[in-house]
Amino acid sequence: MSITSKPFGRMPDGKPIQLFTLTNAAGMTADISDLGGIIVALRTPDRDGNLADITLGYETAEPYLRKGPYFGALIGRFANRLEGAAFELNGALYKLAKNDGNNTLHGGIEGFDKKLWDASVVAAPNGGEALRLTYVSPDGEEGYPGTLTATVTYTLTDDNELVLDYEATTDKDTIVNLTNHAYFNLAGHAAGDIGGHVLTIDADKFTPVSAECVPTGEIRDVAGTPMDFRQPAAIAPGFASGDEQIANGGGYDHNWVLNVSGAKLEKFAEVYEPTTGRVMEAFTTKPGVQFYSGNFLDGSEVGKGGAVYGKRAGLCLETQYFPNAMKHRHFPSPVLRPGETYRHTTSYKFSAR
Repeated sequence: MSITSKPFGRMPDGKPIQLFTLTNAAGMTADISDLGGIIVALRTPDRDGNLADITLGYETAEPYLRKGPYFGALIGRFANRLEGAAFELNGALYKLAKNDGNNTLHGGIEGFDKKLWDASVVAAPNGGEALRLTYVSPDGEEGYPGTLTATVTYTLTDDNELVLDYEATTDKDTIVNLTNHAYFNLAGHAAGDIGGHVLTIDADKFTPVSAECVPTGEIRDVAGTPMDFRQPAAIAPGFASGDEQIANGGGYDHNWVLNVSGAKLEKFAEVYEPTTGRVMEAFTTKPGVQFYSGNFLDGSEVGKGGAVYGKRAGLCLETQYFPNAMKHRHFPSPVLRPGETYRHTTSYKFSAR
């Protein structure tokens, strides 16, 4: 794999933003920015070998700096929602920004998606090059305790697999939950509604949410609900199911409890798009995934090539600790302490049939 770079814009303080292109031997490419670690584009082949960009995004850096739908971005310090925009740790209450009703979402007002990460090209595990991004979040940023040093390494293999290796360390007890918020549309980023995609999620249970889309603490079986993707199923029928959970999320915006051990990289999902034949297999060491069906896209976002991203124009599979984990202590703990290393891997492998 080789990596090239070019200018992508400037930060508000004038610092240059770069766009890195990762290219493998098969011709697949991934465009990734040091702004927010954003996956700007992924070009993968269909069943006829035709390449198309399958992730929603913008042509320049400027729109990513606005408050938006987090297209392709790294999310931190804490992905997803924390109820009441606060959490208790070691007997102390930490108050966060309320940027999603009464709750905090995706790290606060200015999360890791809006930060300029330090980029370096490093040796990939199996030869070639990988892109390593590092961000040091100071103690107290967005209300979180501890200076957190986060590193995410992107590797594009010759098997058309994009691997994200996450690491973080801290100098004080804190919480951390990093993910990537790529919106996929395997028919092409401008192809519209993803309801025809066929989804499989290896999970027997999910975490129901309140009307504010915050997990209630219950862990519920998927059996007999629109959340059951243990066998391949088209996404669209669930939208019309009348299920209370679909109503609460405005569609799918829920965390699944994955059947993975966490000890090694394991497949947890597969997405198939029938018209192009594209397949995306997803692997992780994390315990949960937020399947989000693009419910809040409303046509106001104009992306690459003038594409208008309407409701459900893309889907996200955000690997994570469970949302609201500090409220419900039976959820996997997102607490990170000095001397420990937060370490997770997630990958997306592309093919066609």
